[in-house]
Amino acid sequence: MSKRVINHRLRPSVLRNRGTVVAAGLGAVMVVGAGAGVASATAGKAAATTPAAAVAVQADVQAKAAATAKAAAAAKAAANAKALKAAAKAKAAKAAAVKAAAAKAAKAKAAKKVGWVKPVARYTLSASFNQGGAMWSHKHSGQDFAVPVGTVVKATHGGVVVKAGPNGGGDGSAYGNAIVIKHANGTYSQYAHLSKINVFVGKHVKTGQTIARSGNTGNSSGPHLHFEIRTTPNYGSAVNPMAFLRAEGVSI
Repeated sequence: MSKRVINHRLRPSVLRNRGTVVAAGLGAVMVVGAGAGVASATAGKAAATTPAAAVAVQADVQAKAAATAKAAAAAKAAANAKALKAAAKAKAAKAAAVKAAAAKAAKAKAAKKVGWVKPVARYTLSASFNQGGAMWSHKHSGQDFAVPVGTVVKATHGGVVVKAGPNGGGDGSAYGNAIVIKHANGTYSQYAHLSKINVFVGKHVKTGQTIARSGNTGNSSGPHLHFEIRTTPNYGSAVNPMAFLRAEGVSI
Protein backbone atom coordinates (compact mmCIF):
# COMPACT_ATOMS: atom_id res chain seq x y z
CA MET A 1 0.00 0.00 0.00
CA SER A 2 1.31 3.23 -0.98
CA LYS A 3 1.52 6.27 1.41
CA ARG A 4 -0.68 9.36 0.90
CA VAL A 5 1.13 12.49 0.33
CA ILE A 6 -0.41 15.28 2.41
CA ASN A 7 -0.38 18.66 0.79
CA HIS A 8 0.25 21.23 3.46
CA ARG A 9 -0.29 24.24 1.30
CA LEU A 10 -3.03 26.47 2.56
CA ARG A 11 -5.88 27.39 0.56
CA PRO A 12 -6.02 30.90 -0.88
CA SER A 13 -9.18 31.77 1.10
CA VAL A 14 -7.48 30.92 4.33
CA LEU A 15 -4.52 33.05 3.47
CA ARG A 16 -6.75 35.92 2.60
CA ASN A 17 -8.53 35.67 5.92
CA ARG A 18 -5.32 35.52 7.84
CA GLY A 19 -3.97 38.53 5.94
CA THR A 20 -7.05 40.44 6.77
CA VAL A 21 -6.68 39.65 10.45
CA VAL A 22 -3.03 40.65 10.44
CA ALA A 23 -3.81 43.82 8.60
CA ALA A 24 -6.56 44.57 10.99
CA GLY A 25 -4.22 43.93 13.84
CA LEU A 26 -1.64 46.24 12.42
CA GLY A 27 -4.28 48.87 11.81
CA ALA A 28 -5.41 48.64 15.39
CA VAL A 29 -1.90 48.96 16.56
CA MET A 30 -1.35 51.95 14.35
CA VAL A 31 -4.62 53.57 15.48
CA VAL A 32 -3.81 52.95 19.11
CA GLY A 33 -0.32 54.26 18.54
CA ALA A 34 -1.66 57.31 16.80
CA GLY A 35 -4.16 57.90 19.59
CA ALA A 36 -1.45 57.49 22.14
CA GLY A 37 0.67 59.95 20.24
CA VAL A 38 -2.15 62.47 20.07
CA ALA A 39 -2.85 62.05 23.78
CA SER A 40 0.84 62.37 24.52
CA ALA A 41 1.07 65.55 22.44
CA THR A 42 -2.02 67.02 24.15
CA ALA A 43 -0.66 66.17 27.57
CA GLY A 44 2.67 67.72 26.62
CA LYS A 45 0.95 70.86 25.40
CA ALA A 46 -1.06 71.09 28.59
CA ALA A 47 2.07 70.48 30.61
CA ALA A 48 3.80 73.24 28.65
CA THR A 49 0.99 75.89 28.99
CA THR A 50 -0.27 75.33 32.59
CA PRO A 51 2.82 76.74 34.45
CA ALA A 52 2.70 79.95 32.37
CA ALA A 53 -1.01 80.40 33.13
CA ALA A 54 -0.33 79.79 36.80
CA VAL A 55 2.44 82.37 36.75
CA ALA A 56 0.12 84.85 35.03
CA VAL A 57 -2.61 84.24 37.60
CA GLN A 58 -0.14 84.58 40.42
CA ALA A 59 1.24 87.79 38.92
CA ASP A 60 -2.30 89.18 38.60
CA VAL A 61 -3.08 88.29 42.21
CA GLN A 62 0.15 89.89 43.38
CA ALA A 63 -0.53 93.01 41.32
CA LYS A 64 -4.00 93.33 42.81
CA ALA A 65 -2.63 92.75 46.30
CA ALA A 66 0.07 95.37 45.69
CA ALA A 67 -2.55 97.84 44.41
CA THR A 68 -4.72 97.19 47.46
CA ALA A 69 -1.75 97.61 49.78
CA LYS A 70 -0.74 100.80 48.00
CA ALA A 71 -4.26 102.19 48.28
CA ALA A 72 -4.36 101.27 51.98
CA ALA A 73 -0.97 102.90 52.54
CA ALA A 74 -2.12 106.03 50.72
CA ALA A 75 -5.30 106.15 52.81
CA LYS A 76 -3.29 105.68 55.99
CA ALA A 77 -0.84 108.39 54.95
CA ALA A 78 -3.74 110.75 54.19
CA ALA A 79 -5.32 109.96 57.56
CA ASN A 80 -2.01 110.55 59.32
CA ALA A 81 -1.51 113.83 57.46
CA LYS A 82 -5.03 114.91 58.40
CA ALA A 83 -4.43 113.95 62.03
CA LEU A 84 -1.12 115.82 62.08
CA LYS A 85 -2.76 118.87 60.54
CA ALA A 86 -5.56 118.76 63.10
CA ALA A 87 -3.03 118.33 65.91
CA ALA A 88 -0.97 121.26 64.61
CA LYS A 89 -4.12 123.38 64.35
CA ALA A 90 -5.14 122.44 67.89
CA LYS A 91 -1.63 123.18 69.14
CA ALA A 92 -1.64 126.55 67.39
CA ALA A 93 -5.07 127.35 68.82
CA LYS A 94 -3.90 126.38 72.30
CA ALA A 95 -0.75 128.48 71.91
CA ALA A 96 -2.85 131.42 70.71
CA ALA A 97 -5.20 131.00 73.67
CA VAL A 98 -2.28 130.87 76.09
CA LYS A 99 -0.74 133.92 74.44
CA ALA A 100 -4.03 135.81 74.56
CA ALA A 101 -4.51 134.87 78.21
CA ALA A 102 -0.96 136.00 79.01
CA ALA A 103 -1.50 139.26 77.13
CA LYS A 104 -4.79 139.82 78.97
CA ALA A 105 -3.14 139.10 82.32
CA ALA A 106 -0.23 141.40 81.47
CA LYS A 107 -2.65 144.12 80.41
CA ALA A 108 -4.65 143.72 83.60
CA LYS A 109 -1.45 143.79 85.63
CA ALA A 110 -0.24 146.86 83.77
CA ALA A 111 -3.61 148.54 84.23
CA LYS A 112 -3.48 147.79 87.92
CA LYS A 113 0.09 148.94 88.09
CA VAL A 114 -0.63 152.31 86.45
CA GLY A 115 -4.04 152.65 88.08
CA TRP A 116 -2.55 155.18 90.44
CA VAL A 117 0.82 156.92 90.26
CA LYS A 118 2.94 159.30 92.32
CA PRO A 119 2.17 163.01 91.86
CA VAL A 120 5.90 163.77 91.35
CA ALA A 121 8.74 161.54 90.15
CA ARG A 122 11.63 162.67 92.37
CA TYR A 123 11.06 164.13 95.81
CA THR A 124 11.89 164.17 99.46
CA LEU A 125 9.06 163.46 101.86
CA SER A 126 8.66 166.28 104.37
CA ALA A 127 5.60 167.10 106.49
CA SER A 128 3.35 164.07 106.80
CA PHE A 129 -0.38 163.54 107.22
CA ASN A 130 -1.93 164.51 110.58
CA GLN A 131 1.32 166.10 111.74
CA GLY A 132 0.99 169.00 114.19
CA GLY A 133 2.84 172.32 114.06
CA ALA A 134 2.71 176.11 114.03
CA MET A 135 2.32 176.11 110.24
CA TRP A 136 -1.25 174.86 110.43
CA SER A 137 -4.31 175.94 112.38
CA HIS A 138 -5.20 172.28 112.62
CA LYS A 139 -3.12 169.17 112.03
CA HIS A 140 -1.55 168.73 108.62
CA SER A 141 -4.18 167.48 106.15
CA GLY A 142 -1.88 165.95 103.56
CA GLN A 143 1.59 164.79 102.55
CA ASP A 144 4.28 167.24 101.48
CA PHE A 145 6.75 166.37 98.69
CA ALA A 146 9.79 168.69 98.79
CA VAL A 147 10.68 169.46 95.16
CA PRO A 148 12.20 172.42 93.28
CA VAL A 149 9.88 175.07 91.87
CA GLY A 150 8.75 174.08 88.37
CA THR A 151 8.74 170.33 88.97
CA VAL A 152 6.18 168.49 86.81
CA VAL A 153 3.06 167.54 88.79
CA LYS A 154 0.99 164.65 87.47
CA ALA A 155 -2.55 163.45 88.07
CA THR A 156 -2.30 160.43 90.35
CA HIS A 157 -5.35 158.93 88.63
CA GLY A 158 -7.68 159.73 85.76
CA GLY A 159 -10.69 161.93 86.47
CA VAL A 160 -12.34 165.32 86.04
CA VAL A 161 -11.00 168.61 87.35
CA VAL A 162 -13.52 170.13 89.79
CA LYS A 163 -11.36 172.92 91.22
CA ALA A 164 -8.47 174.87 89.69
CA GLY A 165 -7.08 178.31 90.47
CA PRO A 166 -5.68 180.62 93.11
CA ASN A 167 -6.92 180.78 96.69
CA GLY A 168 -6.70 177.00 96.82
CA GLY A 169 -9.26 176.77 94.03
CA GLY A 170 -11.80 177.84 96.62
CA ASP A 171 -10.37 176.03 99.67
CA GLY A 172 -8.53 179.07 101.05
CA SER A 173 -5.44 181.18 100.51
CA ALA A 174 -3.26 178.86 102.61
CA TYR A 175 -3.16 176.42 99.67
CA GLY A 176 -2.04 179.03 97.14
CA ASN A 177 -2.68 177.86 93.57
CA ALA A 178 -4.42 174.47 93.75
CA ILE A 179 -6.22 171.77 91.77
CA VAL A 180 -8.80 169.19 92.88
CA ILE A 181 -9.63 166.17 90.69
CA LYS A 182 -12.65 163.90 91.11
CA HIS A 183 -11.98 160.21 90.42
CA ALA A 184 -14.37 157.44 89.34
CA ASN A 185 -14.10 155.61 92.68
CA GLY A 186 -15.59 158.60 94.49
CA THR A 187 -12.32 159.93 95.89
CA TYR A 188 -10.69 163.29 95.20
CA SER A 189 -7.04 164.28 94.94
CA GLN A 190 -5.72 167.78 95.71
CA TYR A 191 -2.45 169.42 94.55
CA ALA A 192 -1.47 172.72 96.22
CA HIS A 193 1.21 175.50 96.38
CA LEU A 194 1.55 175.33 92.56
CA SER A 195 3.49 177.80 90.46
CA LYS A 196 1.55 177.04 87.28
CA ILE A 197 -1.79 175.36 86.51
CA ASN A 198 -2.20 173.55 83.16
CA VAL A 199 -5.84 172.45 83.45
CA PHE A 200 -9.27 174.00 84.00
CA VAL A 201 -12.51 173.01 85.70
CA GLY A 202 -14.32 170.34 83.67
CA LYS A 203 -11.13 169.07 82.04
CA HIS A 204 -10.83 165.27 81.80
CA VAL A 205 -7.35 164.08 82.65
CA LYS A 206 -5.64 160.72 82.39
CA THR A 207 -3.52 158.89 84.92
CA GLY A 208 -0.01 160.36 84.89
CA GLN A 209 -1.00 163.39 82.79
CA THR A 210 0.86 166.63 83.54
CA ILE A 211 -1.56 169.03 85.26
CA ALA A 212 0.72 171.65 86.83
CA ARG A 213 4.16 172.77 88.00
CA SER A 214 5.14 172.78 91.63
CA GLY A 215 5.77 176.06 93.45
CA ASN A 216 5.84 177.90 96.75
CA THR A 217 2.54 179.80 96.76
CA GLY A 218 0.19 180.21 99.73
CA ASN A 219 1.16 179.32 103.29
CA SER A 220 4.42 177.55 102.40
CA SER A 221 7.73 177.21 104.20
CA GLY A 222 9.59 176.39 100.98
CA PRO A 223 9.15 174.88 97.49
CA HIS A 224 7.06 171.73 97.72
CA LEU A 225 3.89 170.00 96.58
CA HIS A 226 1.09 169.57 99.10
CA PHE A 227 -0.93 166.46 98.20
CA GLU A 228 -4.22 165.24 99.66
CA ILE A 229 -6.71 162.41 99.16
CA ARG A 230 -10.25 163.43 100.09
CA THR A 231 -13.68 161.85 100.35
CA THR A 232 -15.29 165.11 99.12
CA PRO A 233 -13.92 167.97 97.01
CA ASN A 234 -13.69 170.21 100.05
CA TYR A 235 -11.26 170.88 102.85
CA GLY A 236 -11.80 168.83 105.99
CA SER A 237 -12.44 165.41 104.34
CA ALA A 238 -8.81 164.31 103.90
CA VAL A 239 -7.57 160.79 104.61
CA ASN A 240 -4.01 159.49 104.88
CA PRO A 241 -2.73 159.88 101.28
CA MET A 242 0.32 157.65 101.75
CA ALA A 243 -1.75 154.74 103.08
CA PHE A 244 -4.23 155.22 100.24
CA LEU A 245 -1.60 155.21 97.47
CA ARG A 246 0.17 152.19 98.93
CA ALA A 247 -3.15 150.32 99.08
CA GLU A 248 -3.48 151.05 95.36
CA GLY A 249 -0.10 149.46 94.67
CA VAL A 250 1.97 152.63 94.47
CA SER A 251 5.45 152.28 95.91
CA ILE A 252 6.04 155.50 97.75
